Amino acid sequence: MLSFEKAPPLAAPLRFFLTAPLFIVLAGLLIAYEGPALFSSRWMPGTLAATHLLTIGFMLQVMLGALIQILPVVAGANLARPLMLAAVVHPGLSLGALLLAGGFYFAQPVLLSAAALLLGLSVVCYLAASSWSLLRVPSTSPTIRGLKLAWLGLTGVVGLGVVLALGLAHGWSLPLVALTDLHAGWGLGAWAGVLLASISYVVVPMFQLTSGYPARPSWWFPVVMLGLLLLWSLAVFADWPGLVRLTQGLAAVVGIGFAGLTLRLQSQRRRARSDATHRYWQLGLLSSIVALSMLLIAALWPGAAELEGWPLFVGILLIAGGFIAFIIGMLYKIVPFLAWMHLQSSGQAKVPAPAMNKILGDRDMHRQMLAYVAACGLLLAAVLLPEWLARPAGLAFALAGGWLWWNLFGAARRYRLHLDVIAAKLATP
Repeated sequence: MLSFEKAPPLAAPLRFFLTAPLFIVLAGLLIAYEGPALFSSRWMPGTLAATHLLTIGFMLQVMLGALIQILPVVAGANLARPLMLAAVVHPGLSLGALLLAGGFYFAQPVLLSAAALLLGLSVVCYLAASSWSLLRVPSTSPTIRGLKLAWLGLTGVVGLGVVLALGLAHGWSLPLVALTDLHAGWGLGAWAGVLLASISYVVVPMFQLTSGYPARPSWWFPVVMLGLLLLWSLAVFADWPGLVRLTQGLAAVVGIGFAGLTLRLQSQRRRARSDATHRYWQLGLLSSIVALSMLLIAALWPGAAELEGWPLFVGILLIAGGFIAFIIGMLYKIVPFLAWMHLQSSGQAKVPAPAMNKILGDRDMHRQMLAYVAACGLLLAAVLLPEWLARPAGLAFALAGGWLWWNLFGAARRYRLHLDVIAAKLATP
């Protein structure tokens, strides 16, 4: 049961949504500036900087902003002061992502240390404020239990990230490769993956008119994924490489299972016409299945990960083609829906709100989606032909990110215009 009357002011999540696409633009421009060198290894300074501009600047930014909206509406977890929480966390995340990218790119220990401190404090502040509300809500649905477990995933990925950033800044003796892989596993599996699945249980049936997810897998997916990440962590600290590969392979299988189940539900949906959200989800699901299959192959045959370009293919497919595609697809539903809902409330049942496609049109979203798909294709091709395609791929990615920002900004601007019209009509006797 959704509680839309508990929704916080639109300004709380909107500042995250309008800032996040700018980090895609920055990452694209960095790729274009660095050119072929960025595609030579996942350990290049530019590659690390671009990756964190996307994972923190875009992904984490949108996820935490959306949760300010989702927690009270979906889980009944009311945040005490959502606007104040957003005002504290939003600048911390934005500046922290920039400092971290700068620290990697310029190899500056002071920037890495400052980023670790700022991002750690921002996430701790967010967790403290939201956990107080979330933990008091009983786990009566897979979504609520998944959200609680995703909090543990966020704690794990941020904790490991802070240790890695400080370790690099101060020259600590750490098993960097193993911890970096584990950090990525917690980030994409236990945090983003569990959160995506938990929210999907609600938004896929609601926005895409599919049947509901089967109950048993829905309850167990977050638990199994988190359990595998805990086992993976134990294997890393105990130096058991066989168990590391086993847990990596099983996590990939579980992820493929969730993506396959969602594809099956979408193939049986009741709406015949596809919109941008559905197409973005199709891109994300197919791209994730390919990436996770590559991870599974690498777990079974470790030599595959040593093949030239293999890690970059996996990273582009999973982050750009997978998670970012899911998030953009959801933004294209959430932003016009929230704007419509707040306009409906402002009209006080006297002035009707405009239709959602008057706030953000499908043609604008579809054209931006085509640009994004082309950019992802160019990024993948640039792994094979970096001398020819690295810079065009970066520019195309920046263009797609800028276009996303323009669409969302336009929706926010039209929301303000409709709000003024409604206020004027209500004031007219």
